[in-house]
Amino acid sequence: MKQMVKFGSLIAFLVLASVTVQAQKFGYVNTSAILSEMPELKQAEANLKSYQTQLQKKGQSMLEELQQEYQAVQAKVQSGDLSPKQQESEAARLKQKETELGQYEQEMMEKIQEKRSTELQPIYDKLNAAIEEVAKENGFQFIFDESVLLYKDDSADVSTMVKNKLGI
Repeated sequence: MKQMVKFGSLIAFLVLASVTVQAQKFGYVNTSAILSEMPELKQAEANLKSYQTQLQKKGQSMLEELQQEYQAVQAKVQSGDLSPKQQESEAARLKQKETELGQYEQEMMEKIQEKRSTELQPIYDKLNAAIEEVAKENGFQFIFDESVLLYKDDSADVSTMVKNKLGI
Protein backbone atom coordinates (compact mmCIF):
# COMPACT_ATOMS: atom_id res chain seq x y z
CA MET A 1 0.00 0.00 0.00
CA LYS A 2 2.86 2.39 0.84
CA GLN A 3 4.37 1.70 -2.56
CA MET A 4 1.07 2.57 -4.25
CA VAL A 5 0.91 5.90 -2.37
CA LYS A 6 4.53 6.69 -3.25
CA PHE A 7 3.97 5.71 -6.86
CA GLY A 8 0.76 7.77 -7.02
CA SER A 9 2.49 10.77 -5.45
CA LEU A 10 5.35 10.48 -7.92
CA ILE A 11 2.96 10.35 -10.87
CA ALA A 12 1.00 13.34 -9.54
CA PHE A 13 4.22 15.32 -9.02
CA LEU A 14 5.45 14.53 -12.54
CA VAL A 15 2.11 15.51 -14.09
CA LEU A 16 1.99 18.80 -12.18
CA ALA A 17 5.63 19.55 -12.99
CA SER A 18 5.13 18.93 -16.70
CA VAL A 19 1.96 21.07 -16.77
CA THR A 20 3.80 23.93 -15.00
CA VAL A 21 6.76 23.74 -17.39
CA GLN A 22 4.50 23.60 -20.43
CA ALA A 23 2.44 26.54 -19.21
CA GLN A 24 5.37 28.94 -19.19
CA LYS A 25 5.90 30.79 -22.44
CA PHE A 26 9.10 32.66 -23.21
CA GLY A 27 9.94 35.15 -25.93
CA TYR A 28 12.64 37.60 -26.87
CA VAL A 29 12.77 40.93 -28.62
CA ASN A 30 15.50 43.01 -30.26
CA THR A 31 14.93 46.34 -28.54
CA SER A 32 17.88 48.03 -30.26
CA ALA A 33 16.52 47.27 -33.72
CA ILE A 34 13.02 48.37 -32.74
CA LEU A 35 14.27 51.60 -31.17
CA SER A 36 16.27 52.42 -34.31
CA GLU A 37 13.06 52.17 -36.37
CA MET A 38 11.01 54.41 -34.09
CA PRO A 39 10.57 57.91 -35.57
CA GLU A 40 10.39 59.33 -32.04
CA LEU A 41 13.98 58.24 -31.42
CA LYS A 42 15.23 60.00 -34.53
CA GLN A 43 13.47 63.20 -33.45
CA ALA A 44 14.85 62.90 -29.90
CA GLU A 45 18.37 62.40 -31.24
CA ALA A 46 18.00 65.48 -33.45
CA ASN A 47 16.78 67.51 -30.47
CA LEU A 48 19.71 66.29 -28.37
CA LYS A 49 22.23 67.11 -31.07
CA SER A 50 20.79 70.61 -31.50
CA TYR A 51 20.84 71.19 -27.73
CA GLN A 52 24.40 69.91 -27.45
CA THR A 53 25.55 72.12 -30.32
CA GLN A 54 23.94 75.15 -28.69
CA LEU A 55 25.72 74.47 -25.38
CA GLN A 56 29.02 73.79 -27.12
CA LYS A 57 28.83 77.07 -29.03
CA LYS A 58 28.43 78.95 -25.77
CA GLY A 59 31.38 77.05 -24.28
CA GLN A 60 33.47 77.74 -27.36
CA SER A 61 32.70 81.45 -27.16
CA MET A 62 33.68 81.46 -23.46
CA LEU A 63 36.96 79.74 -24.37
CA GLU A 64 37.70 82.20 -27.16
CA GLU A 65 36.99 85.12 -24.86
CA LEU A 66 39.34 83.69 -22.25
CA GLN A 67 42.07 83.20 -24.84
CA GLN A 68 41.68 86.79 -26.06
CA GLU A 69 41.86 88.15 -22.52
CA TYR A 70 44.92 86.01 -21.81
CA GLN A 71 46.66 87.33 -24.94
CA ALA A 72 45.74 90.92 -24.04
CA VAL A 73 47.21 90.50 -20.54
CA GLN A 74 50.35 88.91 -21.99
CA ALA A 75 50.77 91.83 -24.40
CA LYS A 76 50.42 94.33 -21.53
CA VAL A 77 52.96 92.39 -19.45
CA GLN A 78 55.46 92.32 -22.33
CA SER A 79 55.01 96.03 -23.01
CA GLY A 80 55.43 96.81 -19.30
CA ASP A 81 51.99 98.36 -18.88
CA LEU A 82 51.18 96.24 -15.82
CA SER A 83 52.84 96.45 -12.44
CA PRO A 84 53.64 93.20 -10.61
CA LYS A 85 50.59 93.76 -8.39
CA GLN A 86 48.36 94.27 -11.44
CA GLN A 87 49.86 91.14 -13.04
CA GLU A 88 48.91 89.09 -9.97
CA SER A 89 45.42 90.56 -10.04
CA GLU A 90 45.00 89.80 -13.75
CA ALA A 91 46.39 86.27 -13.28
CA ALA A 92 43.87 85.64 -10.50
CA ARG A 93 41.04 87.00 -12.66
CA LEU A 94 42.04 84.79 -15.59
CA LYS A 95 42.36 81.80 -13.28
CA GLN A 96 38.81 82.48 -12.03
CA LYS A 97 37.52 82.64 -15.60
CA GLU A 98 39.31 79.37 -16.36
CA THR A 99 37.61 77.77 -13.36
CA GLU A 100 34.25 79.11 -14.53
CA LEU A 101 34.87 77.58 -17.96
CA GLY A 102 35.62 74.21 -16.36
CA GLN A 103 32.44 74.46 -14.30
CA TYR A 104 30.46 75.31 -17.42
CA GLU A 105 31.83 72.23 -19.19
CA GLN A 106 30.78 70.06 -16.26
CA GLU A 107 27.32 71.68 -16.12
CA MET A 108 27.02 71.24 -19.88
CA MET A 109 27.62 67.49 -19.56
CA GLU A 110 25.04 67.27 -16.76
CA LYS A 111 22.50 69.26 -18.79
CA ILE A 112 23.02 67.04 -21.83
CA GLN A 113 22.57 63.91 -19.71
CA GLU A 114 19.42 65.37 -18.15
CA LYS A 115 18.05 66.32 -21.57
CA ARG A 116 18.88 62.84 -22.88
CA SER A 117 16.91 61.29 -20.05
CA THR A 118 14.00 63.67 -20.59
CA GLU A 119 13.91 62.99 -24.33
CA LEU A 120 14.43 59.22 -24.27
CA GLN A 121 12.45 58.08 -21.23
CA PRO A 122 9.01 58.46 -22.90
CA ILE A 123 10.30 56.44 -25.86
CA TYR A 124 11.58 53.65 -23.60
CA ASP A 125 8.29 53.73 -21.70
CA LYS A 126 6.34 53.38 -24.95
CA LEU A 127 8.48 50.43 -26.05
CA ASN A 128 8.16 48.73 -22.66
CA ALA A 129 4.38 49.23 -22.70
CA ALA A 130 4.17 47.61 -26.15
CA ILE A 131 6.29 44.66 -24.98
CA GLU A 132 4.06 44.28 -21.93
CA GLU A 133 0.90 44.34 -24.06
CA VAL A 134 2.30 41.70 -26.41
CA ALA A 135 3.26 39.55 -23.43
CA LYS A 136 -0.21 39.79 -21.87
CA GLU A 137 -2.10 39.29 -25.14
CA ASN A 138 -0.04 36.24 -26.11
CA GLY A 139 0.44 34.61 -22.73
CA PHE A 140 4.18 35.19 -22.33
CA GLN A 141 5.48 34.94 -18.78
CA PHE A 142 8.88 36.29 -19.80
CA ILE A 143 10.19 38.38 -22.70
CA PHE A 144 13.94 38.89 -22.75
CA ASP A 145 16.09 41.29 -24.71
CA GLU A 146 17.96 39.49 -27.47
CA SER A 147 21.29 41.00 -26.38
CA VAL A 148 21.36 38.94 -23.16
CA LEU A 149 20.59 35.56 -24.71
CA LEU A 150 23.22 32.90 -25.19
CA TYR A 151 20.91 30.78 -27.32
CA LYS A 152 17.67 31.64 -29.04
CA ASP A 153 15.09 29.89 -31.13
CA ASP A 154 13.80 32.14 -33.91
CA SER A 155 10.26 30.99 -33.24
CA ALA A 156 10.37 32.81 -29.87
CA ASP A 157 11.18 36.19 -31.47
CA VAL A 158 8.31 38.58 -30.71
CA SER A 159 9.96 41.66 -32.25
CA THR A 160 7.48 41.73 -35.14
CA MET A 161 4.52 41.67 -32.76
CA VAL A 162 6.01 44.56 -30.76
CA LYS A 163 6.68 46.54 -33.97
CA ASN A 164 3.09 46.00 -35.04
CA LYS A 165 1.89 47.18 -31.64
CA LEU A 166 4.00 50.35 -32.07
CA GLY A 167 2.81 50.86 -35.63
CA ILE A 168 6.24 50.55 -37.25
